[in-house]
Amino acid sequence: MLHFLVNDILSQAPILVSLIACIGLIALKKSIGQIVSGTMKTMLGFLVLLAGTQIIVGTLQFLGDVFQEAFAMRGIVTDVGAIAGIAQQTLGRETALIMVLAFAVNLLIARFTPIKYIFLTGQGSLWMATVCSVVGYMGGLRGLTLIILGGVIAGSMAVLMPAIAQPFVRKITGSNDIALGHYCTLGYLVQAGTAKLVGNKEKSTEDINLPKSLEFLQDTYLSMMVVMIPIYLIPTVFAGPAFMETYTGGMHYLVFAFMQAIQFVVGVYVLLAGVRLFLGEIVPAFKGIAQRVVPNSVPALDCPVLFPYAPNAVIVGFIFTTIGTVIGMLFFPVIGLAMILPGMLTNFFAGGTAGIFGNAIGGFRGAAIGGIVHGLFITLLPALLIPVLGSFGLENVTFSDSDVITIGILLGYVLEWFN
Repeated sequence: MLHFLVNDILSQAPILVSLIACIGLIALKKSIGQIVSGTMKTMLGFLVLLAGTQIIVGTLQFLGDVFQEAFAMRGIVTDVGAIAGIAQQTLGRETALIMVLAFAVNLLIARFTPIKYIFLTGQGSLWMATVCSVVGYMGGLRGLTLIILGGVIAGSMAVLMPAIAQPFVRKITGSNDIALGHYCTLGYLVQAGTAKLVGNKEKSTEDINLPKSLEFLQDTYLSMMVVMIPIYLIPTVFAGPAFMETYTGGMHYLVFAFMQAIQFVVGVYVLLAGVRLFLGEIVPAFKGIAQRVVPNSVPALDCPVLFPYAPNAVIVGFIFTTIGTVIGMLFFPVIGLAMILPGMLTNFFAGGTAGIFGNAIGGFRGAAIGGIVHGLFITLLPALLIPVLGSFGLENVTFSDSDVITIGILLGYVLEWFN
């Protein structure tokens, strides 16, 4: 029963958020028709969001492979999915129980303290539970001790990180209706701090003035296409047609790369449509939770919910974070750290969100210069975690989310000190 609850219900984010919407609508004493409609539309919006995400992930995975081939990059990959898969083989039960306990701790903290955030990003909860189980196990913890300590740490982080990010989220959204439930918050703070030092918030990424002949670029999706097409075509040219044969299925390799760039923009369009539908349902429904179960609580949601507020900043953040990760990849091995390959998925989702933070604090300059610093930061952290993970047989892969990595480093060294 526990396996069914955790692996088949709580691990399915669309089901989890629609159940929460259902509970909220029931708490608001809505009619049966309104409850069914709100619950189903919440799930629909979330699934549309996921569909857009999957399109983006597919095109970015292609871009990452081509990028590595084109520029002969060999190093360590930031792939939390691979780590989770390895951990499930040895620590599947412990990770699942940590995740369940963490949600309970999150609710208790939100109910009985002034920090009222409820973390609803399922994969983020899994990554945090995974790093707690893996590093705790390597530090000598077993059984109930591992589960309780991991659950308390993960549950506390689920409240703390949205609370830290909320002043910036309020500035971005203009309200306190939602919070950010994404474990890359420390990176966002680095970008915001850099933007504060070097930026100019009067010149937003969303207010770029263009000549009349280029006014068509004021359309977010057209400008996105213009930016993304060369980003896909240039490394494809360097990778060459021979490497591309495994992808193209007989299509000309440059045409294939061009279509991947367009698919990326399609994915962003679908994702943003899903975000709008999802937020239109979950925010009103969550008020029922806030009123009845956890008074004044705020849902902490995944980073794409912020994308509609500054879509240009997302692309600026992605591009300049990627530049920062490439610089970090080349520089950090010189000072004795591991070579961390740029992770295009992290660069887009974390870099894009960081770009929104940077733009809110320091405009275009904050999004751009801050993005380079953010890219360096998210390359440095995985390199620092490598020694901690090595004893678990994870020498060639590491976590990608800054908050998760930070907990892994701190927990690892604390347990080593006590041992």
